[in-house]
Amino acid sequence: MIKIIHNAIPGRVRLKVKGLYRSPGLKQSIETGLTRETFVRKVSANVLTGNALIFFDPVCNQRLISMTLEKILFKYLSEQGKERSTQANSSEEPIFRPSNVVKFSKKKNRTVYDSIPTIVPGTAWWGMSGPDLASWFGVNPQTGHNNESFEASLARYGPNIIPEPSSRSQLDIFFDQFASLPVGLLAIGAGISVVTGGLLDAVIISSVILINGVIGFVTENEAQRTINSLKNLVRPTGEILRDGSGKVASAEEIVCGDILILRPSSFVTADARIIEGINLSADESILTGESLPSSKSSDRIEVGNIPIAERRNMVFAGTRITGGQGIAIVVAVGTSTEIGKIQVLVAESEPPESPIERQLTVIGNQLMAISGVVCVLIFFIGLSRGVGLLQMMKVAVSLAVAALPEGLPTVATTTLALGVKNMKSHNVLIRDLNSVCTIGSIQTICFDKTGTVTFNHMVVTQLFVGMKPMTAKEGELWTDSTSVNPYQCDELLRLLHVSVLCSETKVDSENGIFKLHGSPTENALVSLAITAGVDVHSVRSSHPLLEKNYRSENQQFMRTLHKTSNSFNLLAIKGSPFEVLAKCSYHVIDNTVQELTEEDREEIESANEKMAGLALRVIGLAFAYNENGNLNGNGNGAGWTWLGLAGMEDPVREGVKDSIRQFHQAGVETVMITGDQGPTAFAIGSELRLSGDDPLEIVDALHLANTDPELLRALCGKARVFSRVSPSDKLEIVQAIQSTGKIVAMAGDGINDGPALRAADVGIAMGASGTDVAREVADIILEHDDLEILLVALRDGRTSYNNIRKSLHYLLSTNFSEIMVMLFSSVIGAGHPLNPIQLLWINLLSDVFPGIALAMEPPEPDILSTPPRHPDEPIVTNDDFRQIGIEAGLMSLSTMISYGYGIAKYGMGPTAGVFAFQTLTISQILHALSCRSKDKSVFLSKDRPANPYLNLAVFGSLGLQVLTQIVPGLRGLLGLTPVTIGDMIVIGTTSLAPLLINEARKTRPRGNGK
Repeated sequence: MIKIIHNAIPGRVRLKVKGLYRSPGLKQSIETGLTRETFVRKVSANVLTGNALIFFDPVCNQRLISMTLEKILFKYLSEQGKERSTQANSSEEPIFRPSNVVKFSKKKNRTVYDSIPTIVPGTAWWGMSGPDLASWFGVNPQTGHNNESFEASLARYGPNIIPEPSSRSQLDIFFDQFASLPVGLLAIGAGISVVTGGLLDAVIISSVILINGVIGFVTENEAQRTINSLKNLVRPTGEILRDGSGKVASAEEIVCGDILILRPSSFVTADARIIEGINLSADESILTGESLPSSKSSDRIEVGNIPIAERRNMVFAGTRITGGQGIAIVVAVGTSTEIGKIQVLVAESEPPESPIERQLTVIGNQLMAISGVVCVLIFFIGLSRGVGLLQMMKVAVSLAVAALPEGLPTVATTTLALGVKNMKSHNVLIRDLNSVCTIGSIQTICFDKTGTVTFNHMVVTQLFVGMKPMTAKEGELWTDSTSVNPYQCDELLRLLHVSVLCSETKVDSENGIFKLHGSPTENALVSLAITAGVDVHSVRSSHPLLEKNYRSENQQFMRTLHKTSNSFNLLAIKGSPFEVLAKCSYHVIDNTVQELTEEDREEIESANEKMAGLALRVIGLAFAYNENGNLNGNGNGAGWTWLGLAGMEDPVREGVKDSIRQFHQAGVETVMITGDQGPTAFAIGSELRLSGDDPLEIVDALHLANTDPELLRALCGKARVFSRVSPSDKLEIVQAIQSTGKIVAMAGDGINDGPALRAADVGIAMGASGTDVAREVADIILEHDDLEILLVALRDGRTSYNNIRKSLHYLLSTNFSEIMVMLFSSVIGAGHPLNPIQLLWINLLSDVFPGIALAMEPPEPDILSTPPRHPDEPIVTNDDFRQIGIEAGLMSLSTMISYGYGIAKYGMGPTAGVFAFQTLTISQILHALSCRSKDKSVFLSKDRPANPYLNLAVFGSLGLQVLTQIVPGLRGLLGLTPVTIGDMIVIGTTSLAPLLINEARKTRPRGNGK
């Protein structure tokens, strides 16, 4: 439906859209729908050419554009679907009535044991029989708890309450903003200023600290509020037997021994052992990660320790019943349930300290040591030269304040806040400011399959009908490159009708949008029929359901009987391809019924094996006519007629495969952790190319239980797929990867992902389909469940970290230049060129505005083409310190030359100090331009994106510095004297020299200037 015409220009794509030609309605839908997305800048759809021109954020992959456009097209076509199907087949009448619910009938004369059984249950409830369980809890399965037994069970086993993950209070969020070493150092500086009489200094420093705290508090509090708004406010309820009658009870009212009544779509409120079941199945994906519903039975399981996914006679809190019905006895509530155990595991998992916190702590300690040594040295040098004690204390304190970069907390907080804001515009919510930089340092991304990589719903992708393979793609059916119209292919239309009739899926439609309520398998088949133009309501009303027979362990197919307008009844069947095919004598080819030969059977079986080899779930469908009026007839005495195979899968989300490639390009390893069986996990991992060009290594988590820690670390270093994992396995895998020294991100949506999300360096939860537990413990929420958007977060995270490094590089080099000037002048006996107020002015003017502007640098063009930094690499390396020393030395040397000129002309005093003050301040402001890049000259780099904020900060700061010589009151406050035009030329020349020398030292760009 969508064809790319031109996409050579980044951020721009021209598409051919099927159906757009002369369709103003579709034009409006495309333009309106796409412009709502934050990553789309402009859309122009042309009804004369059928093309759409889309401008978008270059970081976003074109698959994201295609996926969004497909959703818009699907919605538009769905709204037109009713008219389409009516025109195609006028014999189909509008239909739909809910399927009859088979009521569960309790068995009579059930034996109830009064004595306590000899079996003492632990966690192996699946190994006990129904009567043993009933007697253990002292309950009659036919009547449920009475008041007395209810109270006894509540007192013995406790209430069915799972504590929610604790959230930080607003007060905690606010005070946490001040729990950092840079802020502590500034607070110490402010305290010393008060003691030594520098009240103005203390007020200014305290104001900086408070502003930092407010910015951080507002940002984190807003993120917390947004995350809380995503929580599910619906209180789950369940149907139970109590005092001989059924009642609907909230989850909190359920106790051990309660009898749960299980029906399709019912919510399981506690862990329970099934004691009776008819064709029962449950969606346990939030616990196991498996997309397909789990079939349930009441049979005992003799094996002791088995994974959750294999406990077929158990249902678990937080899951849903997808089919059949039954009753179960509650065996665990609250924190004893599997969900409760995960919640406890989450609480015990401690998130690691973020890299940026560690790095700022290290650099803070280094700064404190350096400034302390220098200040003490200058203090004693001054005393040795006869300077007064009080005067030297003021100078030492001023220098200490100068050595501490007051702008660092502001710059760091502003940088992180800007990163949060940018990511939020792309529907990425950040819980904690420090997580912004951690994202940029991710080296390995672990992710769950179901709901993260896939949609967590089944979709029919392949068919084998009329002895021809077909593919279902983009809402259409294809044989090779030819589109197939179901209303011109009798065998395909019959297959779609049988899919609709032999199904319990309920279909609701609102404003042209269909909502399906049923099992994933049946939903996939009905969805295929709807997208092909079949009117489900009409088909079902024209073929009313008379009787149905569910699939069971001994009968792997479902049969339904339907009334028709003639004397015959229609029999429909779907299920195991081999069992359905074995019942058939005929098949439909080219709109005619033909005899099914042995060669035909072999070809069908071969097609089935081929589809199963692709990890598809394959269903066979057939029909027959019956005069007997029941399900036991043999299709008018002539057997069943085969229709075909339908292969379905939980499809990989659009764009995920390309996102994996881009992660690899960015140097990030990808690991899939899933509860699925090995073959399915391997098929998905191979499709996604998780290991790139290397062979894909897969590990079955059942073998991890007794694995040596060293071997586990080695496995985690090579394996890219882990199958059949439990929540504790996920946690162990994440921690094993972390133990190798890597920064690990974990992406997931289920309750079973909670512990791993919390323990990972970066926990990433799905906002739309994710559970409350996953969202509560995650650091990042993807509102639209698009893993592809994580690339934007990766880019912004790396940019934020780089910008902090640039700002820190600038702050350190400028502050060190002040220390060098004061130290060198003290050593040579040239007095003190800068007074305390001037030092504070320099820090406030040069640190804050240019420093913050550097924090707003746009992303580097190649930022996602470079590997992530090593987690042990300090934020300021030894090479950086050498560079900072050279740059600070150049500014200091230039300042001392200017100062020396002033002494030679005016003598030692305030006028000579003007030369030092103006030269040092202006050279520091200009130095911000050089700090944009470590090795690319600001004068020669043509491909570097512009930073208007830095230009404004530099010219604005220069303007304020000029005012210090013009405004008398300001000049007097700083202790400055007027200077001549010639003096200003000297100051300007010495101020510009460090910038020119530093830029000349950089590597000359090659080729296009990169």
